[in-house]
Amino acid sequence: MGGTSVQQFSLNEEDFRGQRFKNHPVPLQGNNDILVLSNPGIIETIHNQFLDAGADIIETDTFNATSLSQADYETEDYVYEINLEAAKLAMKCAKSFSTPEKPRYVAGAIGPTNKTLSISPDVENPGYRAVSFEEVQDSYAQEINGLVDGGVDFLLIETIFDSLNARAAILACERVFEEKKHPTTHHDFWHNHGQKWPNLIWTDPCSLC
Repeated sequence: MGGTSVQQFSLNEEDFRGQRFKNHPVPLQGNNDILVLSNPGIIETIHNQFLDAGADIIETDTFNATSLSQADYETEDYVYEINLEAAKLAMKCAKSFSTPEKPRYVAGAIGPTNKTLSISPDVENPGYRAVSFEEVQDSYAQEINGLVDGGVDFLLIETIFDSLNARAAILACERVFEEKKHPTTHHDFWHNHGQKWPNLIWTDPCSLC
């Protein structure tokens, strides 16, 4: 789900907080993923807009729903719940539009996080990394667990700018699916808007049958 879809509602800080996060200690405006908990009606409306326009697949509102990204808002403790509820909400919308002739599916959106494993954030110390490979993998695994438990049809590792981050996400998928004894397959493809951004589809091979 693109951030521009949320921007059409011109949401303010109170909209992002809702009742659930009314007393949260730091600002939440801009944290689109938290809306599935604080203002889910907005996200449901967006899903339905895409489905009404004929979309076969919709994405969960989880592009930044990892503990690494949510730490900016001090909401990392809600990561599993965000992903779980985002998946459930998207699946509910997809099912309401699905017909035998035109089934609708849900992709669990997994973004690149706000950290990079390949490049140092400190120009004076090129060997420095703000986060370890294991930490990135664990962060992805937490997100993936919520998405899978919420029932998504497949996972979309998207907008990758760092191949090591992508590797961490792939290994996290393998780990979670192995723990859940879930069969998997994956497909790579490129989405080009002037630049090449690799994406990866990870799916239960039976889910689209």
